Amino acid sequence: MSLKRSSPVSRIFTFLLFCTVTTTAQNSSSCPSSSCGNIGTINFPFRLRGDPISCGYNDPSFQLDCDNDQTILTVRSRRYNVQEINYDDYSIRLVDPSISRDNLSSCPVYFNSFDDWPSSIFDSFFEWNVPVVFMHCLVPVNSLNYVESAFCGNRSYIYSNSSEIYSYVVVGERILVSDLENTCMVDRVDQASVRRAMRDDSSLAGIYDGLAYGFELSWYRILCGECARTNGFCSLEGNTVRCRHYCTEDVPLSQLAFRFIIGSYGTLTIAGIVALKFFCGFPFLVGLIVYKWRRQHLSMDETIEEFLQGQNNLTPIKYTYSEIKKMTNNFSQRLGEGGYGTVYKGKLRSGPYIAVKLMGQTIASEQEFISEVGTIGRIHHVNIVQLIGFCVEGSKCALVYEFLPNGSLDRYIFNPQGLGGLALKYEKMFEIALGVARGIDYLHRGCDMQILHFDIKPHNILLDENFNPKISDFGLAKLYPSDGSAINLTAARGTMGYMAPEMFYKNIGGVSYKADVYSFGMLLMEMAGRRKNMNPFADDVSQIYFPSWAYDQFSTGKEIEMINATDEERNMVKKIIIVALWCIQMKPSDRPPMNKVVEMLEGDSQLQMPPKPFMAPREIAEDHGIISKNPLV
Repeated sequence: MSLKRSSPVSRIFTFLLFCTVTTTAQNSSSCPSSSCGNIGTINFPFRLRGDPISCGYNDPSFQLDCDNDQTILTVRSRRYNVQEINYDDYSIRLVDPSISRDNLSSCPVYFNSFDDWPSSIFDSFFEWNVPVVFMHCLVPVNSLNYVESAFCGNRSYIYSNSSEIYSYVVVGERILVSDLENTCMVDRVDQASVRRAMRDDSSLAGIYDGLAYGFELSWYRILCGECARTNGFCSLEGNTVRCRHYCTEDVPLSQLAFRFIIGSYGTLTIAGIVALKFFCGFPFLVGLIVYKWRRQHLSMDETIEEFLQGQNNLTPIKYTYSEIKKMTNNFSQRLGEGGYGTVYKGKLRSGPYIAVKLMGQTIASEQEFISEVGTIGRIHHVNIVQLIGFCVEGSKCALVYEFLPNGSLDRYIFNPQGLGGLALKYEKMFEIALGVARGIDYLHRGCDMQILHFDIKPHNILLDENFNPKISDFGLAKLYPSDGSAINLTAARGTMGYMAPEMFYKNIGGVSYKADVYSFGMLLMEMAGRRKNMNPFADDVSQIYFPSWAYDQFSTGKEIEMINATDEERNMVKKIIIVALWCIQMKPSDRPPMNKVVEMLEGDSQLQMPPKPFMAPREIAEDHGIISKNPLV
């Protein structure tokens, strides 16, 4: 079977790609290999600090340090010792710096989970590694799977009256938190490679032998850029990176350029290839890129203009790009960066400060622009961020919002220490929860068309100077008829940890406005617990999965411990948690609508406890094959 003949433009573009790849390879080969300690060869995509930037992949995760002849890889502020780099199968082997094969009391310094590794450049976390779990128990455990070990937790979090604890380490692919003995709490999780069999996972020495060997990741994804740009599926099969396209043959990336040059005609020789490379000039390449860029953005501009011409009831002001530059003092003060653009602080001529989101130049950015203007541009509510204006000028697109000086809610829930110790009082947290509920209720019932947000989470709740909440980021929002009917979605929308289970598991009910109710419930839980819901290995060992733990506390007549809280504040938190438990019920039909949620928060009557919300949302996805059943990530 041969590749189907493509259009002349496609063949020219692929040919230029071949020339570019060849030139890149030649430039890379001009970079001398580096070495450090036991890593004798360090070359592309890795480079040592101090080597030319062009010698490595353009990502800080591929810059290595050499410290006392030890090669160090730093990813998200975590420093791992590099044991091996294999350029034949695109793998790198790492080990926690605190682990020692000769010290059976050494403990990993990091929780090592899938979320700690950028999945866009590192892969095979599940397939190549097995979790190694350090835990402590309040009573002895009689199980062959539990191997006695040194204590690797934080003694300040042990809440038992007994000073004696029992420490264990367990190796296994399918250890669920729910499988742990009742008195056991997880302290640390590390990984060990399964591509080298652990010597003996029933002895402490054997387990440390596996930990000291390290865990492995694949970096083949950095070779998948062109595959992704052509809507292909990139995968590692054996030691070969393949790019799959529907209706065409699977082709190894290393052969893709040669397959074009030879084509389906088979007339060109290697000498011909060399001759063609000679005439593959840089100006032609630049010209083609500019041409394709202009065609892409001409299409984007036409789409946006067509959308704006069809909207007769939009209230935002249309600004020119020069006005946007003046407002932001030429984009001098950056506030942050999102998935589709960068946000800058600005000021209107009339005085008020503004936040300007300068959109990226992608199709996804175009769709977010249309979604934001088409939804938030037609409404006004005290608990919804106000869209003041927008700019569409050539390839430049920007959104102008009111400026909210206190930032997003997640800063006050998850990291109050980072704000000079500022933590919101429970009364203010309750007012924020009620304001968000009113904003969502307005989106669902206050307009001619129902607006579903699909991304309610702390990061998208902004706070004004008085800490009044405003819902923001309508990039995933959709307009639907307000008859309450289910919605057909081609793909799940939202952020993992806040997405409703019906996004994954269709048999429990259709996707509707109840998806926002579920997300709001998860938000309430995080506000009440002042921590992430989805961190089963938090340092606070009394809260493995907060919603389930909170339900068990209340259902057994216990209260949640709150330091220096008044009875009124305790009642507020209890009400928030009970409302949240109603909102995160598994079946959409069991969740209340947002107007009922507002009534529950505003009311003075005692709220009835709902049924227990089945399990963590991650376990739903695991049970139905959506994500790996490895529970320790």
